[in-house]
Amino acid sequence: MNPDTLFSGVRIVGTGVDVLGDLLVHDGLIADFGPSLGRPDGATVIEADGAILCPGLVDMRAALGEPGFEYRETIASAAVAAAAGGITTLAALPDTQPAIDDPALVQLLRTKGDETGSLTILPYGAVTRGCRGEELAEIGLLREAGAVAFTDGSRTIGPARLMRLALSYAHGFGARIVQHPEEPSLATGGAATESEQATRLGLPGIPAAAEAIIVARDIRLAELTGGAVHFAHVSTGEALALIRSAKAAGLTVTCDTAPPYFDLNETSIGDFRTYAKLSPPLRKEHDRKAVIAALADGTIDAIASDHQPRDADDKRLPFALASAGGSGLATLLAITLAHVHNGSLPLPSAIDLLTARPASLLGIQTGRIAKGAVADLCLFDPDRIWKVESGKLPGKAQNTPFDGRALEGVVLGTWKRGKRVFG
Repeated sequence: MNPDTLFSGVRIVGTGVDVLGDLLVHDGLIADFGPSLGRPDGATVIEADGAILCPGLVDMRAALGEPGFEYRETIASAAVAAAAGGITTLAALPDTQPAIDDPALVQLLRTKGDETGSLTILPYGAVTRGCRGEELAEIGLLREAGAVAFTDGSRTIGPARLMRLALSYAHGFGARIVQHPEEPSLATGGAATESEQATRLGLPGIPAAAEAIIVARDIRLAELTGGAVHFAHVSTGEALALIRSAKAAGLTVTCDTAPPYFDLNETSIGDFRTYAKLSPPLRKEHDRKAVIAALADGTIDAIASDHQPRDADDKRLPFALASAGGSGLATLLAITLAHVHNGSLPLPSAIDLLTARPASLLGIQTGRIAKGAVADLCLFDPDRIWKVESGKLPGKAQNTPFDGRALEGVVLGTWKRGKRVFG
């Protein structure tokens, strides 16, 4: 049993909660919170005037190198980076080697997460065997083993008939299909968003419409099957307009985005800057603004890190040949806060997008401030400045598209079930 912890004089922010005061943790749970609490004998007191205390972040989309790509990232190194970023729960993508298409692997990932002591890992199950897009995996058995939803990770479920079957089977088990929305025949071989810039750099382009084409198709398939579809890292205004309309029609359609798509645009690839080569690729400025608007109006349900660890050798190649992907665990909170500071998002809404809303999509009881809730917590200073420097980030993955960026918002401490795991 951990000793009691009292957070004193903090701003407590969670869904439906925004109060200045104290929060008491007892036996790994939130015992009480409010404007002024007494100090229990023997309690550890955290004095952090001006700091914000919120639920531990719930990252609903991150790739882990393990199993198969441990040279990029391991569960242990990802746990270090997650704790430093205030993340206490993480949904892991299944397109590893081997893919998470076996119930034993789902259970293994959950166990390895528990063994870190700082991070709950919620595995996605593969939609298709080996994430190859050919035949369905055992969705029922994977769900029974603890898969929170189903996806082929960074690979689009391309054949319409296969996607229809996946939505139907997952619906029978009360699960979502998470789609990487990018029409494969339009995206294959592309390296950047099709635009004047891509042409100037001589890069093969991916039309922005490749995203909307898959979104439109899968919304129709969700309507046909009654299934639940979730679109990952949505990055274009056209796709978001389709999702907004589907929600208004009462369909079970949800989506997330990631910090690069509301903070950066295609100019960030500069002169072949491979750290900014992502999948989907960075978009034009009008799309970035559309993502911001969709965060503000509630069309987007969550902000995920979209953590895609890559080794230096994966990136130290000509732009068209370099691997797509950026690390995102350590910068998830601070990049989101940049848009609180500039007035695009209210702080409570931003915290909600990082905690309770993704937790709800994943069907878990965390990401909230409430009496009796598990004390997974993040304490941060919203105004302290730091600089993102590749090579100095926590964890193994250093391939950040935000390299060199000055940010406001530093995690002071992270607690998992009441135990301090960072800071």
